[in-house]
Amino acid sequence: MMEEKIVEIKEYVLPLIPLRGMCIFPNTVIHFDVGREKSIHALEEAMVGDQYIFLAAQKDFDEENPEEDDIYQVGTIAKIKQLLKMPGNVIRVLIEGKARAMIKEFKQKDPFLQVLVEKSTYNLEKNEQVEALQNMVMEVFQDYMMLSKKASPETLLNISRIEDYGQLSDIIVENLDLGLEEQQEILEIFPPYQRLESLYAKLLKIIEKLKIEKSIDEKVKSQLDKVQKEYYLREKLHVIQEELGESQSMASEIEDYRKQMEKLELEGEVKEKLEREFNRLAKLSPGSVEIGLTRTYIEWVLDLPWNIETEDNLDIKNARKILDEDHYALQKVKERILEYLAVLKLSQSMKGPILCLVGPPGVGKTSIAKSIARALNRKFVRMSLGGIRDEAEIRGHRRTYVGAMPGRIIYSMKQAGSKNPLFLLDEIDKMSQDFRGDPAAALLEVLDTEQNYSFRDHYLELPFDLSKVMFITTANSLDTIPRPLLDRMEVIYISGYTEEEKLNIAKKYLFPKQLKSHGLKRSNIRIKEETIRDVINYYTRESGVRNLERQIATLCRKGAKEIVENNKSRVTITNKNLNKFLGIPPYRYDKVRDHEEVGMVTGLAWTAVGGVTLEIEAVSMPGNGKLQLTGQLGDVMKESAQTGVSYIRSMAKELGINEDFYKNLDIHLHIPEGAIPKDGPSAGITMTTAILSLLTHQPVPQYIAMTGEITLTGRVLPVGGIKEKVLAAHRAGITTVILPKENERDLEEIEKNVRKNLQFILVENMKEVIKAVF
Repeated sequence: MMEEKIVEIKEYVLPLIPLRGMCIFPNTVIHFDVGREKSIHALEEAMVGDQYIFLAAQKDFDEENPEEDDIYQVGTIAKIKQLLKMPGNVIRVLIEGKARAMIKEFKQKDPFLQVLVEKSTYNLEKNEQVEALQNMVMEVFQDYMMLSKKASPETLLNISRIEDYGQLSDIIVENLDLGLEEQQEILEIFPPYQRLESLYAKLLKIIEKLKIEKSIDEKVKSQLDKVQKEYYLREKLHVIQEELGESQSMASEIEDYRKQMEKLELEGEVKEKLEREFNRLAKLSPGSVEIGLTRTYIEWVLDLPWNIETEDNLDIKNARKILDEDHYALQKVKERILEYLAVLKLSQSMKGPILCLVGPPGVGKTSIAKSIARALNRKFVRMSLGGIRDEAEIRGHRRTYVGAMPGRIIYSMKQAGSKNPLFLLDEIDKMSQDFRGDPAAALLEVLDTEQNYSFRDHYLELPFDLSKVMFITTANSLDTIPRPLLDRMEVIYISGYTEEEKLNIAKKYLFPKQLKSHGLKRSNIRIKEETIRDVINYYTRESGVRNLERQIATLCRKGAKEIVENNKSRVTITNKNLNKFLGIPPYRYDKVRDHEEVGMVTGLAWTAVGGVTLEIEAVSMPGNGKLQLTGQLGDVMKESAQTGVSYIRSMAKELGINEDFYKNLDIHLHIPEGAIPKDGPSAGITMTTAILSLLTHQPVPQYIAMTGEITLTGRVLPVGGIKEKVLAAHRAGITTVILPKENERDLEEIEKNVRKNLQFILVENMKEVIKAVF
């Protein structure tokens, strides 16, 4: 610290005016009001003399008659510049501070205070240290003026011109917002450099405080601006809503939600989740984007049938009546539904079965589900799974995603309006998968009765009970259904309809339905059973009745045109004029041959549209033992043909065939309609019989048809599609059908009127086939 020397000390006896709440510094001009009697006498005394007075602050503002101990010792010697009398016996004084001094002694107390003061004068020598500190103080003071928003170019200019650093500190202190004690602290520092140092330290503290205050002020101002803006927009929105008649306070809206929740009698996790969402909604500002998302979520939860059920109609007689009304035949399906109803009636707690109706298109799988719903008095919802490849379609999207929605399971439950509907999952074999997940895996929980009592959708994140839902799925084939999913379902096969069943369906259901939809009466169109049979056999080729219904619709449409155009009251459709209505028949059925031929055998095959007969032909020619197969045969059928040839070679001696036939002959095996691919393990015995007929030169009776697979040792293995194949044989006029012994149980599915017209030969090995045929 720099040493400062006192060059002169002087003493003065001066009148004293104690100041309330203010401290006056040297080199400043200021005015103040004087009203106390002692202070007025002190002014009068000063004016009589040289007009100098001593000003010192009193410690307690409220003290009316201060004593020695109530007044600070250090004050300012000032010269009175002007006096002005004010109303109420008050004098306004203008003074100029001259120098700081210290009270040494109180000389007089009445009628005014008079004191002996000591003034010290210091040697003000400027050097680099003083100049550096002076510059630092000025820089900091400028920062203070900017932060405190008191920056005046004139004030800064005047202060910057002051050379006397003692005077500089006094003038700067006068421009600072300091309390009395802080001002007094600086006033009591007599050495000028030391006073400047103290001022610099105090300025730094003040600036730091101002910076913090400014930062807080900016934040508060920003928040206030935002709040004011939101308030303005909310008020504007409120007015707009009132004009549109849409005004409703958030509180009343939440209250409505609560009433809905109480009405649903929700408990546990669901109720807690909703309460949290209500509280969250109440805290959101009306303009927040979150409000719409939260409302949507709450409404989804409240719209679901958590405790709403329809009462099952467990009257089995009524159910049987409804099922028979809606569908002809399909006895297996009907019996399974009636069994379910009987068990449910007795147990009152059985979980809904997962039935899978498998069959070709058009056999009525979807309409069966509707009939079951009607019989049970349950709500019906249908969800098509064809082409679905996104797991979120089943489980929904999580709420973190933009545009998140529940999955289609929850959506369908909301649509149903009850927690125990009949839920049809259509085309379950048409699902696929990609990078978005495997929907079949997501369905595992839905269709598992041990898990679906607490199904969690990703959007809701709440357990929803699906255990009382009766799920029915439909599929055209089981091959594409994942095994774990198939394991959860009870499969019921609907193989298709016989000609008689189609005839009855057309008469009882399809014709009345199409007549009604075309505005016709039964008396307007007359059609015989034989004509309907021709429509079934020559204008449709299917297991179901979808195309049959289309053809019947065509007949009704053409008949309506005839009635209107020619002003007729009735149109009669017969076998002779059927071509006029439906055109040339696109299909034909092979009929039994009227003569026997060597190397020609009638086989039976299954297709997606029912059973068909196949004429398998075999011819031989000189060669070196080649076997040629044509007719677009698949690998399985080619292997069956080769197996048959190997069996014949192994049994050549026993069958009376030249053992070297394979060396001298080429055999060509052909199945007509080569444009149609054929494959499957059901033509083994047929192809073997055709080759045997060729080699033994014995014709096969034209009234015999056969199906079955063959092994190298001659065993006959069972095959599928027996019902369809037998119907095809019956349709073609076949009278005897050779079947594998193990397929005997499948004959029970065939209608009695079909079975009574056919003779069935059940075989276990190829020898029995040969015996039956030759």
